[in-house]
Amino acid sequence: MSRPAIWEALRDALVALERDGLARRLRTLDAPCGPLARVDGRDLVSFCSNDYLGLAADPALTEALVDGARRWGVGSGAAHLVSGHLTPHAALEARLAAFTGAERALLFSTGYMANLGIVPALVGRGDAVFADRLNHASLIDAAQLARAEHRRYPHGDVDALDRLLAASTAKRKLILTDAVFSMDGDLAPLPELLALAERHDAWLVVDDAHGFGVLGPQGRGSLAHFGLPPSPRLIHMGTLGKAAGAAGAFVAGAAVVIEWLLQRARTYIFTTGGSPAIACALLAALDLIERGDTRRDHLQRLTAQLRSGLAETRWQLLPSPTAIQPVLVGDNHEVLRVAAALFERGLWVPAIRPPTVPAGGARLRVSLSAAHTPEQVARLIDALRSLA
Repeated sequence: MSRPAIWEALRDALVALERDGLARRLRTLDAPCGPLARVDGRDLVSFCSNDYLGLAADPALTEALVDGARRWGVGSGAAHLVSGHLTPHAALEARLAAFTGAERALLFSTGYMANLGIVPALVGRGDAVFADRLNHASLIDAAQLARAEHRRYPHGDVDALDRLLAASTAKRKLILTDAVFSMDGDLAPLPELLALAERHDAWLVVDDAHGFGVLGPQGRGSLAHFGLPPSPRLIHMGTLGKAAGAAGAFVAGAAVVIEWLLQRARTYIFTTGGSPAIACALLAALDLIERGDTRRDHLQRLTAQLRSGLAETRWQLLPSPTAIQPVLVGDNHEVLRVAAALFERGLWVPAIRPPTVPAGGARLRVSLSAAHTPEQVARLIDALRSLA
């Protein structure tokens, strides 16, 4: 049977991805999320996950999840606004609002869905979104979905953003940024961005996926890290599948903003509510995050150990103060070779290539967790120094 031309085009495109060192590989783990992984029959030390506090397999979360499932079942059965909003959801939203210092919070099924819901609910045609050039894919897609003018400013360049905002005649303006950039590990200049939002009467939407639980007093996130005061124009999105160890996301902010998202965010209205058992696990996770200074201190020590251990080698570490420690390699094929060499030594570090990062910016993305030991980090340092 002959193949249709559209099928042939897909096959040729897949061949091109392989040729250019851009093909991705799906691996199946035969172990719970944690620093020790079993993949393809091999035992590895994993530096891949965003389980920054080591909560994904914590017994306290497992116990809360099981107890929650026994009490509330597994599924919610409907969208939140139909009949899928259960008592654990309401309790988690109230707890998240109090924890972040916001008037109110709203749960979403994922961070991606939260971003796709927030931006189009706040701006549309005739409005403008001003986005950091290194924003996460979900923020890029959210801006495009909103059908507003999409202006991208150079990474972290507050002056360039100020000029763009001043020149804009859009009816409504929205500044859109990651708090911790997922592939570089650096922080957005949030105080300066909030000042610009005040000056130009704009919304400021902050994706705190990689800061919530890790940064700020008691892990309250990037806004608390910078000591930002509450503002009716500031919208805080945090994910619950990274440092919180489970799944889902939330948006926190002024009560009127959250009510508007409840009424207009399509990815909230038309999605089945998350598992009430997961909400129970997340309530336990928030307790551990709040009491997690020991975990966060250990994570900071591991970060310092890695950076010190790779200093004065050919490996270029990007200037990241967070648990995300990118090792810049540059060439797609070279980063794949280094990642494969580490894998052979029992160390699993993902090779990140375009379009996730800019062309020529291929890198190893080392993700540290409070569940790692200094001995495991030392093993990674020794292997990278040897490969250098």
